[in-house]
Amino acid sequence: MSTTMYSTSVPVFQQMLGSLQVILQKAQAHAAEKKIEDQVFLQARLSPDMFNLIRQVQIAADFAKGVSARLAGIDVPDYQDTENSFEELQARLSKTLEFIASLNAAQFEDSENREIVLRPGTPKERKMSGTTYLLGYGLPQFFFHVTTTYAILRHHGVELGKRDYMGNY
Repeated sequence: MSTTMYSTSVPVFQQMLGSLQVILQKAQAHAAEKKIEDQVFLQARLSPDMFNLIRQVQIAADFAKGVSARLAGIDVPDYQDTENSFEELQARLSKTLEFIASLNAAQFEDSENREIVLRPGTPKERKMSGTTYLLGYGLPQFFFHVTTTYAILRHHGVELGKRDYMGNY
């Protein structure tokens, strides 16, 4: 079986967004058990110059939907960044999972050579092939934000392990 752009992206996003859902559930349960306000975790960050947990989850979802949409040759759904609770983050992850589940492998055919243009018409415009976009930019960015979410929660005492990070595969 050959590896396709679809199989290298959508199932990976599904696995890791599913793990984020479990990680957030565990964080919320931990907060309730320890009588810690949810916002302590939601506003937490590893360093003052890094985004907080809410923004990390939003960006992970954005990369999953954005990379998938661009490779499929369709418009990227626009999500407002208004989440402020575990429930709202879960809803965003569910919405993202529903979107990427609606895509099919045929939409990704020849996407390895599709020109992807980021920040078009700006001084930061960048053009790359679909392969470079997925493997050199999209997946590393996505994993950075998933990993940072995990690290924030581990750093703040939520009992998580590698199995939680890996999700179901």
